[in-house]
This record gives sequence, C-alpha cells and structure tokens, in this order.
Amino acid sequence: MRIDGDIVPIVLFSMIPVLAIGVPLARAYARRIEHAPRTPSVPPDVQARLERMEQAIDSIAIEVERIAEGQRFTTRLLSGRAEAEAARAGGEGNAPRALPPR
Repeated sequence: MRIDGDIVPIVLFSMIPVLAIGVPLARAYARRIEHAPRTPSVPPDVQARLERMEQAIDSIAIEVERIAEGQRFTTRLLSGRAEAEAARAGGEGNAPRALPPR
C-alpha cells in the first residue's frame, strides 16, 4: 500500500495542535488525580446520622438476641414438659399385668 505524498504533511500539521492542547490537559488531569484526597470527606451532619444509625442497629441486635434467648428457654421448658408427660403416660400404660390363672 502506497501512502500519498499529501497526507503526511496534513497529519503532521494536525497532530501538532492536538499534542499542544492534549499534553497540558493530560498533565493537569494527572496532577488533579495525584492531589485528590485519599479518603472521601463525609459532612458532619451525615457523620452524626451514621453514628445514630449504628447505635440504633446495635440496640436492635441486643433486643433480637434477648428475644431469641427467650424463645430458646420457652422451647426447652415445653420440650421438658412434653417429655415428662410422655414418660408419665408411658409408665402408666406399661404397668405389669397380673397373669391369668392356669
């Protein structure tokens, strides 16, 4: 493939303005990225709201744990009562019978 002789100067003279504008823009963008704060700053009102939410979530978690402990205790009591009733009913039904006379 042969390159036309007129295209080389056109590309050369069009690349000079692109580089003259593009290089400073790229440097400015790179400096902006370098000097940007590493940690994003949170406004104080949002920070206070987040702290209140964290405290509320902690208190909800404690209450849920109390409810779960109450359910475990109730389940243990009910299962113990059911086992005692089953043992009592089973003991009465399994009483030895007198053998009939021969």
